[in-house]
Amino acid sequence: MRFDFRRLLRGGREFLGEVGIILLGALLLSPAPAHSFGASPAASRWPLAQARNPAARNAAADEALIARIVAGMTLEQKVGQMTQPNIWSVTPDDVRRYCLGSILNGGGAWPGNRKDAGVADWLALSQRFYDASMSTDMPVKIPIIWGTDAVHGHNNIYGATLFPHNIGLGAAHDPALLTRIGHATARAVRATGITWVFAPAVAVAENPRWGRTYESYSSDPALVRSYADAIVRGLQGDLKGGDDVLATPKVWIGDGATFHGKEQGEIRASEAHLIRIQAAGFYGALKGGAQTVMASYASWTDTATNRPWGKTHGNRYLLTDVLKQRLGFDGFVVSDWNGIEQIPGCTKAHCPQAINAGIDLVMVPDDWKAFIGETAADVRSGAIPMARIDDAVSRIVRAKLRSGLFDGSPATGPHPGASAIGDAASRALAREAVRKSLVLLKNERRALPLSRSGRVLVVGAGADRMSDQTGGWSLTWQGNDNSNADFPNGETILGAIRSTLGTGQVDYSPDGKGVDPSRYRAIVAVAAEGAYAEGDGDIGFPATMRHSARYPADLAALDRVAGKGVPVVTILLSGRPVSANDLINRSDAFIAAWLPGTEGQGIADLLFAARNGRPAYDFSGRLSFDWPAGDCLRRGAVQFRRGYGLSYRRSARIGRLPVGPAIANCPPDTD
Repeated sequence: MRFDFRRLLRGGREFLGEVGIILLGALLLSPAPAHSFGASPAASRWPLAQARNPAARNAAADEALIARIVAGMTLEQKVGQMTQPNIWSVTPDDVRRYCLGSILNGGGAWPGNRKDAGVADWLALSQRFYDASMSTDMPVKIPIIWGTDAVHGHNNIYGATLFPHNIGLGAAHDPALLTRIGHATARAVRATGITWVFAPAVAVAENPRWGRTYESYSSDPALVRSYADAIVRGLQGDLKGGDDVLATPKVWIGDGATFHGKEQGEIRASEAHLIRIQAAGFYGALKGGAQTVMASYASWTDTATNRPWGKTHGNRYLLTDVLKQRLGFDGFVVSDWNGIEQIPGCTKAHCPQAINAGIDLVMVPDDWKAFIGETAADVRSGAIPMARIDDAVSRIVRAKLRSGLFDGSPATGPHPGASAIGDAASRALAREAVRKSLVLLKNERRALPLSRSGRVLVVGAGADRMSDQTGGWSLTWQGNDNSNADFPNGETILGAIRSTLGTGQVDYSPDGKGVDPSRYRAIVAVAAEGAYAEGDGDIGFPATMRHSARYPADLAALDRVAGKGVPVVTILLSGRPVSANDLINRSDAFIAAWLPGTEGQGIADLLFAARNGRPAYDFSGRLSFDWPAGDCLRRGAVQFRRGYGLSYRRSARIGRLPVGPAIANCPPDTD
């Protein structure tokens, strides 16, 4: 089924009914509903944004069309457009019956509940949902929009190329690389009939205890701002083709600054701090043309005034006065997963405060039927003004219109096809990104590059565990319940070393027990954080930040092979900078590899010399965060400053680093 946009634009009564013709003039002459509440003068503290509309359409005609569509809808239809269930709790017939505006697949939700669902399965489900949205009883059929968390590639899809997580890309200091990765990700997403991604994350992580630190590019707001602009442009393009998707900078605003790095915690910061540090990525994303923004779970206490503002999902000042009115954002704001229920007095299915504050599309994965009924009742009782509902629906329709959804089904329209999933081009790009993201912290006794001759011993369970490379948001939410077989197009570090040298030249011991290091020319040790996502990934204060205290098996394996007269190269897989001086001291070379994704070969590219004995590639990555020295985050306790990174051309002897007694619990007032 194809929607005739041009026919509607001419104003045919068969699409609108009499109400659209009667009310069109009044709607066009009225101010936008968001402005009818009146913005707070305090919002003028925020610099104006350079918001860009990437869609080259006739704005006046678009607004006329939007007004006519909204005027012809019933209240329940409007609320349906504001509702977003998860695919495991909704059917295409539900979409038709309730006029639902959106669906999502959370981490670990796949067609038929099959992790290995193929591209054809995703396309078929997309088509069924689209057909249902075009079969409602609305005068004008509004196509449904499907959102997915594509945060480092199309990471919910079996066989997709997974790029390094944001913390690694930040170390590359290469905005152009981000644009290319954004475009490759968009192609993969469109190949499955999906047109909207919940990415990029643009928070500036200020405390590495936070379990989402790997979703932050840097502690440098200028870098985050440039990256946000670059990747949004890569994801969205001009929103005209079959390989563009809507981007969603997330999450508005300040979750990178929560106290002790606690997920969904309290931001203790002045408004000036939010503007100067935490808003940087959003200014970049709006400049890139972002059409949707996700709200933060966190709450905010303004330390300059001691005013507690509460949860951002219910904060009208931040959502409406600042984002929509001061910054000129005319797209829509989507809530986070069941985010409205965290507002005092609200539930998963009922929260007039969130709607009135400026949430337009509500992510209500399971309780969506109750949400529709409760919200419609709130409008009838006057708890939510109809003008606020009309504004929300107008914003949703506007973004759908700009993204090309009204032009036809994403499943059958132009798209790259299955070849965009795990294709050679995306894998080569990911391999390049891995090379550029690695940071060489130490290289002494000319340990690197390694020669291609002689035998190599690889130790550490993380060397052959793809989940440690890919981290969270990889096929599943936390990413820790995957096997290597779940990544058919990926290669572990061990696999990459064997591909480079030949299987016969490489031995492997996960724990280093019972091996004779003297038999080898070199030893490659891999230390790794286990996979995690938000919540589970927090290192709660006052726990230690020392890696070996949290993962003692890595230190034990290194102790069994280090100091035996054979060069030891250690690779650390982590979602954040961690205290690792004890590991570094036992290593001749030490590499911060972050969470590199599926292309382990990018690591091997830098480990080994070319066949002529010279480096095939050089290290170019530089820390985008300070690297801590000790177990606790004391002020000034930094081992390597942001911007640090060695290369084969740029060396430095660091000697033995200080390692104090292990601290199980950090003392107060140090974090």
